[in-house]
Amino acid sequence: MRLHSSFITVAVLSAICTLFLPVKFIEAQSATGVIRGFIYDQGSGEPILFTNVYLKGTTLGSSTDTKGFFTITRIPPGSYTLMSTYLGYDTVSVVVRIKGGDILNEKLFLRKSSLNLEMVEVRGEKEEQRTTVKVSVETVTPKQITQIVSVGGEPDIAQYLQVLPGVIFTGDQGGQLYIRGGSPVQNKVMLDGMIVYNPFHSIGLFSVFETDIIQSADVYTGGYNSNHGGRISAVMDITTRDGNQKRWKGKVGASPFLGRVLMEGPLGKAGTPEKPAPTLVVSARSSWLDQSSKRLYTYADSNGLPFSFTDLYAKTTFRSSNGSKFSLFGFNFSDRANFRNVSDFGWDSRGLGGNFVLIPEGSNSVVSGTLAWSDYNSFQIERGRGPRNSGISGFNGTVNIAQYLQRDELNFGFDLVGFGTRFKFTNPSGIILNQNENTTELAGYIKYKLLTDKLVLEPGLRGHYYASLGEFSVEPRLGLKYNLSPALRLKFAGGWYSQNLISAVSDRDVVNLFFGFLSGPDNLPKTFDGERVQSKLQKARHAIVGTEIDLGKHVELNVESYIKNFDQLTNINRDKIYEDISEFEQKPDFLKKDFIIERGRAYGFDFRLKYDRRQYYVWATYSWTYVDRFDGQRTYFPSFDRRHNINLVGIYKFGSDRSWELSTRWNYGSGFPFTQTQGFYPNLSLNGGINSDYLSQNGELGVVYAGFNQARLPSYHRLDASLRYTYAVSDHSEIDFNFSVSNVYDRRNIFYFDRVRFSRVNQLPILPSFGVTWNF
Repeated sequence: MRLHSSFITVAVLSAICTLFLPVKFIEAQSATGVIRGFIYDQGSGEPILFTNVYLKGTTLGSSTDTKGFFTITRIPPGSYTLMSTYLGYDTVSVVVRIKGGDILNEKLFLRKSSLNLEMVEVRGEKEEQRTTVKVSVETVTPKQITQIVSVGGEPDIAQYLQVLPGVIFTGDQGGQLYIRGGSPVQNKVMLDGMIVYNPFHSIGLFSVFETDIIQSADVYTGGYNSNHGGRISAVMDITTRDGNQKRWKGKVGASPFLGRVLMEGPLGKAGTPEKPAPTLVVSARSSWLDQSSKRLYTYADSNGLPFSFTDLYAKTTFRSSNGSKFSLFGFNFSDRANFRNVSDFGWDSRGLGGNFVLIPEGSNSVVSGTLAWSDYNSFQIERGRGPRNSGISGFNGTVNIAQYLQRDELNFGFDLVGFGTRFKFTNPSGIILNQNENTTELAGYIKYKLLTDKLVLEPGLRGHYYASLGEFSVEPRLGLKYNLSPALRLKFAGGWYSQNLISAVSDRDVVNLFFGFLSGPDNLPKTFDGERVQSKLQKARHAIVGTEIDLGKHVELNVESYIKNFDQLTNINRDKIYEDISEFEQKPDFLKKDFIIERGRAYGFDFRLKYDRRQYYVWATYSWTYVDRFDGQRTYFPSFDRRHNINLVGIYKFGSDRSWELSTRWNYGSGFPFTQTQGFYPNLSLNGGINSDYLSQNGELGVVYAGFNQARLPSYHRLDASLRYTYAVSDHSEIDFNFSVSNVYDRRNIFYFDRVRFSRVNQLPILPSFGVTWNF
């Protein structure tokens, strides 16, 4: 209760600050000026992220955000030289004159340098580390994605996410990502503000996001602030590129895994700073692994590997001369997987949306927002089980306002989400669960970032209303960082979180791919663990502490310890054997309710060591995690509880112009929990009651299970390697050759165990691949 009261107190104080502090700063800024604007790449016209921007000869400066936007406030009247520097680009400068009360809009265009800048150390990220909380968040760019081993010759964010601390990957076939004790449905994924309900393909090496359309991706593994909500574990926020302003360019690539094409450019004449051109980005890729593997990888499966998918994406952007812009985008993703006639799985996803960034003239604010619609449908047919079907469709809209006050920042806005779920599921006892629901969620948030010489304090407050359940959730959040020295920083983040959406996953699936979506039910048990149930929402509390240490100029160490208390979870009732009707009124809830309540914990610690200097790059992570659940009858380990996880990444660039790149990655994970088979029995149908002829029936094969998830599968480890060579054809054309080997020493990692056939099925064996990509 004390911790809860502390969070409420901080949140109330932040609300008070938002009312009174702006008045103070407006008065102060009447005697000073503001410079704001964007930094662009001169060659493409696209924004440059995390760029240093400063006034020469002063301590006043900033760095650009994920939109390429910067703001420098509290500038005394006078003449200054505004400069921008970024590694790999020529420094640019412009003379500006500030008067009291001025708000200047500036756009700077950086030209890529033709010089070798090995000795230049320009790191906007260092300033960002000192002035932002950055707890349990990794910002990922396409450059980082392409650096690590490209399995199948194709770089993908799904492969990069697997090396992040706190992220558990369940395998290259049917792989899913579990983040610090949270299941996939508890992780919110957004593409340009649109909610994406399944971001990963059945072959766990690929996401639905083409690498070259990504501008940046923020991955929050916990403790995220009040601008994000509706999920209780993690958030992945992906922003896509707007497209080249200057010329049409493209990319075509092919490997045994897939083929892809991307085109982008201005619609009409090339854009200028005074008159930006509308732009278009179109990307398409399709996997042909199910066909190519029949010729190249017959040793893996004589019938071919069972994966196929197609991803289509398009975006058009209209930009004004002051940096305001409006974008329209859409996608169509599909996936199919058939595992040796054991399980047939597939899904289709489509969506349309628009977003905007508005830079009001003469204001210190930036307004952004999104309105989008999406639809997702999936199915799974498994031998010996009834078919399962799930769908979710709906809209989401957001409006966000950022106001820059001196060195501080005020953010507030609202979210509106409406969706309908369709679901049909047969549990192991043969009971059919059918649900069709519609619901609406409305949320508002406020957060304030206070920046001093040593301290970054970021309190926030979120209010979230769930219409279908008639509940309002008040969620205080807090983040802070204290700079003990330029090389040592302490940090904390935490808060309260809630969620309505649940997933229908059977922990006893042979192939665990299906996680159908359901709206949170209102017919939950009235009591849990001897106490009355007060809420129908899923709820969690996060607390994360950590430290960042710069071990010299090129080595960084990040250590974080965390706990996630899942105070209330909703799950499919795997033990149901009676219908919830008056006839069975006296039966306990855990034998008749469609859904049950659970409670859980996830705690552990993560280490991340990074070395980055010239042609060498080393990334090493270790995670220790403990996850459990209590369903009112038993305490058990969920299927994704992995105690130890290690990732080692090494990159070496060589050659006279560093056109060669060698990458390696080794991953180790201790075994996942599983339920052993205790025996078999003839499962007879007695639908005829006492008149059933059980003597002449063959019956189906029934399974007697041992203790739930009380055993552990063997550990998982794998080495991947790739060698890439880039050949420059001309100034605007180059060819990348990529040779990769997945599972270099052919480790036999278990995928699943077929109980009926009593046979083990492994993950992918050693898979060499060669890919070619032409950039023009």
